[in-house]
Amino acid sequence: MSTPDSNSHAFEAPAAKADVTQQIRDISEVPAIEVITTAAVHLMSAAAVKLGLAAEDNAEELKDLDEARKLITALAGLVTSAAPEIGSQHAGPLRDGLRSLQLAFREESIIPDAPGKGPGEKYTGAVN
Repeated sequence: MSTPDSNSHAFEAPAAKADVTQQIRDISEVPAIEVITTAAVHLMSAAAVKLGLAAEDNAEELKDLDEARKLITALAGLVTSAAPEIGSQHAGPLRDGLRSLQLAFREESIIPDAPGKGPGEKYTGAVN
């Protein structure tokens, strides 16, 4: 068991604590709308990579439709639930991006999902 004066605990420099405090202060100043849209963009980007849509030469190697399905479903849940809070000017482009990913998933799937059963469609309705 560690005690404050024991040598068995990790040393955290005062500068590191100050840096964390600054980061907390910084995030507290970020509007919720920006946090939500940033999270959505990260989900979109990750889903695009998992769909094999990355610009890199190894895009096909990065394809993983099971992972893409999870990311698209999470994105659909976020966009659907956040839309009333963030307003149509922010939700509209996110919905467009989501729909594009859902359509790309349908194109990439060897075995197509039934209408309304594709990734995120329980939140958005059938996409075709």
